[in-house]
Amino acid sequence: MTEFGFTCTGVRADPYAAGPTLVFRLAVTASGNTRVHALALRCQIRIEPARRSYGDAEAEGLADLFGERSRWGNTLRPVQFAQVALMVPSFTGSTEVDLAVPCTYDMDIAATRYFTALDDGEAPLLMLFSGTAFTGAGGFHVEPVPWDREAACRMPVTVWREMIEQHFPGCGWLRLPRDAMDELLAYRSRHALASWEETVRALLAEAAPAPARPSPPERLRAGSALRVGERTAP
Repeated sequence: MTEFGFTCTGVRADPYAAGPTLVFRLAVTASGNTRVHALALRCQIRIEPARRSYGDAEAEGLADLFGERSRWGNTLRPVQFAQVALMVPSFTGSTEVDLAVPCTYDMDIAATRYFTALDDGEAPLLMLFSGTAFTGAGGFHVEPVPWDREAACRMPVTVWREMIEQHFPGCGWLRLPRDAMDELLAYRSRHALASWEETVRALLAEAAPAPARPSPPERLRAGSALRVGERTAP
């Protein structure tokens, strides 16, 4: 049976994609300089959050995913990122191909929240491969790609930010239920607000706690000083 190996040699944002898309560069090898007619791959990508350190601001941003830092020993588990298919064309021995992974900026998705919470450094990813290979120099042999094939990848956080900035420059995206959207629209209409940004800022201003009132000055103790307007004997 042919032994297949996979290595991720890099990752970049696709500047020409219709939506946010990452492109992983894969090096594929087949043992014994085997002739491979085609390789039908399935690739599962997951985040391995325990494989990097986090600053205080990052830990605060990840609290909704993993809880308080004191609990991370039990909660810092892998997070599913993507599952994609790839057809690798004919090669002998080794080849390199691009694996395109569509992404989302939906903040309800755990992977998106994870990437957004990172300030810098790299995001640790693990790519798990399986599939079917069609091999043979003088005919076709069908071979499985074992489930234990994998490749580690450390994606720079800047790559994710570049991809998001290409499609949502200077903006964020928030998904709301229809009834909440109807209420927001009614609020915007009642207050004649020109944009959704003004609508949200107005609501935030209403919800902000009132500034604390300064405490009155402590009354002067009797006999410690003269009261204003008090006259003294000549």
